[in-house]
Amino acid sequence: MERNRIMKAVVYDSKEKLKFVDIDMPQLDSDQVLIKVSNTGFCGSDHSMIESGSLADGYIVGHEVSGVVADIGSALKDQVLGTNVMIRPTYCGQCRDCKAGKPYFCQNNRRSIGIGDLPGGFAEYLKVYPEMLIPVPEGVDSLNASLAEAFAASLHGIRVSRAQGGSALVIGGGPIGLAMVRLLKILGFNPIALSEPVQNKREIAKNYGADILIDPFNENMVLRAMDETGGYGFESVFECSGIPESVSQAMYCAINGGTVCIVSVIMKNIEMAPMVLNFKEIWLVGSYSNTHEENRQCLEWMAQGKLDGRELISDYATLDELPQLYKESINTGKTIKVMLEIGEAF
Repeated sequence: MERNRIMKAVVYDSKEKLKFVDIDMPQLDSDQVLIKVSNTGFCGSDHSMIESGSLADGYIVGHEVSGVVADIGSALKDQVLGTNVMIRPTYCGQCRDCKAGKPYFCQNNRRSIGIGDLPGGFAEYLKVYPEMLIPVPEGVDSLNASLAEAFAASLHGIRVSRAQGGSALVIGGGPIGLAMVRLLKILGFNPIALSEPVQNKREIAKNYGADILIDPFNENMVLRAMDETGGYGFESVFECSGIPESVSQAMYCAINGGTVCIVSVIMKNIEMAPMVLNFKEIWLVGSYSNTHEENRQCLEWMAQGKLDGRELISDYATLDELPQLYKESINTGKTIKVMLEIGEAF
């Protein structure tokens, strides 16, 4: 591949938040792979990092990436040009966390794009290590491939919760909450409820298989949860809204001995009544990230036609449109999932 070319990218800027620029293309080390980006989803964590002010000027965000292998380092022999891929962080496989099946906790030379040491997917090209690549199965398009990570995060929450079925309540109808509804349906949970104030998000949840739709702005979520479950509460409750007060409400909505899993990232301290944990014997657990295997499982469901994430996409944008869209719609909460159209789709 021709070297020293210029590419388009959107970088963090402390004054403008996001800035569309021309920068040098990545230069590969011998053990790296160059990816031509097809699509990159805008994740809620991207927004959190941009607003935190902790990023260095010029850093490229974006980790929900699908693309094509465009070039290969000289030391690599088993990578195939033109392979459709999605990208995940590396892990060592040897530390305590990796051996315990929790590679997302690995700290041994962990590499990640857009949220760590490597530049992310708000660019035409990026460089990664081969261990970060998951081939995309036949029949899965680049839009779904870039959305697989969001579904994997929800699948991880279900697995961490240890729930095997039964009734479930999802609080919050953002991309993770809506993905949670769909996966609960695939896994046979019943009934499935979503609490979400925005009507079009409730409609997506209905299409994804939700049996009960709750508008928490116009009805009491806890009372409705009791009404729908014969006064017992839901066996599993998944907090996906990121609102601190929802954790306490989730506990009241849960059945005695039930599970409350915090899937969202809540940046503030929360208040709750410890006696509710005691008197209801609730299993309260958090969920963090996801695994390569969980991403592969979601891709497999996509290939089988059981899972289609494209309904989550509320806005499409090119790289040059992203800074303005961020100011007008993303940062003001008007979008569900923004999908960047960067390179050739597959």
